[in-house]
Amino acid sequence: MQADDMRIADPNPVRVADEADILDELLPLPGAKVLELGCGKADKTRLIARTAASVLALEVDTRQLAENQSAEKPDNVQFEFGGAEDIPVDDSSVDIVLMFKSLHHVPLERMDDVFSEIRRVLKPGGMAYISEPVYAGDFNEIIRLFHDERMVREAAFAAEVKAVSTQRLSLMGQTFFQQPVHFDDFGQFENRTIKVTHTDHQISPALYEDVRSEFNRHLSADGATLHIPIRVDLFRKDGP
Repeated sequence: MQADDMRIADPNPVRVADEADILDELLPLPGAKVLELGCGKADKTRLIARTAASVLALEVDTRQLAENQSAEKPDNVQFEFGGAEDIPVDDSSVDIVLMFKSLHHVPLERMDDVFSEIRRVLKPGGMAYISEPVYAGDFNEIIRLFHDERMVREAAFAAEVKAVSTQRLSLMGQTFFQQPVHFDDFGQFENRTIKVTHTDHQISPALYEDVRSEFNRHLSADGATLHIPIRVDLFRKDGP
């Protein structure tokens, strides 16, 4: 695929899937040396570690990093401080680079640097898997009330397109799907989306009630299952 063929969204994504299934389909994880950028709570890290030879998971949120480092972890996982725009890893040393919904968190002025760094650390033929939330769907309609990410998500996509057009990485393909996310009640939604450690959301009482009201529109006796449209862009490093 060429840069001109890239799409920021699929207007009618029909597939509903867990991202773990997408990973298994797209990546040769068994035996791979993996670098994860922006690992967050490390749910995916532990999943990947089941088949990868090793996983170095980097995080810039020092509070979350400390929690990851103090928690029980697989022997083949290492948690360290580091950002995607300045990766503390040797040249041509990893097989796969992963970013799960973290590219748009990189400072705007450093997004291009991310792809230079990914190319630098990948072995020839190595792959980069970058998933980003699409600015659409019922989950996004709630989140944007207090944390509108349209601009940064568009900037992240533009950086991906630029990386392909400048031939830093080649695009192997794009995959679109909807990931369901379940919340038992609004309190659980609040803890997982508003009271996060990486962002200090300043929400007025009136806005708080608007968010709760919008969430409750989806609430049933069994809780609320929302859907997040996801775009996965799969890249490869060609040449040395």
